[in-house]
Amino acid sequence: MATLPSAERVFVTLSLVAVDSVVCVATDFEGARLREQASGSVRILCTGVGAVNAAIVLTRFLERESARSILVCGIAGAYPEAFEQGDLEAGSVVCAASECYGDLGANSADGFLDMQALGFPLIAGDPPVFNTLPMQIFPVEKRADFVTVNTCTGDDETARRIGTRTGGSVENMEGAAIAHVARLYGIPCGEVRGISNRAGNRDRDAWRVKEAAAAAQDALLAWLRNR
Repeated sequence: MATLPSAERVFVTLSLVAVDSVVCVATDFEGARLREQASGSVRILCTGVGAVNAAIVLTRFLERESARSILVCGIAGAYPEAFEQGDLEAGSVVCAASECYGDLGANSADGFLDMQALGFPLIAGDPPVFNTLPMQIFPVEKRADFVTVNTCTGDDETARRIGTRTGGSVENMEGAAIAHVARLYGIPCGEVRGISNRAGNRDRDAWRVKEAAAAAQDALLAWLRNR
């Protein structure tokens, strides 16, 4: 029986030729413009929604081929404080300064305990990595700390609580998993997202999903052409 890789292992990619960049998108519409306009040195991966899908698809790719950089492109919600302070709005584009597993840990009578509080690093090392992973590539000027969750927030109280606890402003469902895989392979990673909505009380009429997806792709395409 094959032995599953441990979190401490640094994966080695055997491909002889690396693509310049692999871009991970969760859905087809978040990558449509990239497929049409990106150069042949850029590979677009549609991972499916969620952290597990993203990690599996990217890992399978990196076991067959190599990449000089890993990028994430898509839509996201912004926590209420970022909206209220005017830092972010629907349709704006922002890149991740860091990614955080926002709900990985344990609940307790005294509140949420993240992996550092529990004493279990996700990636051993000096320093160890707990819930938060720094990013290395910043394709757009505006930066914010991103939060990856399994359940998107649907009420203001939860959104404010997660934003306050993590220090994050932008909520998504894949970014931390992709940054995690990139860290294990030793490949620089960046993430660009268009803000489609205010995370919190769900108001579908105020969402700008298509506009946010297009804005994120256009920003990343501009960076890919000019880097």
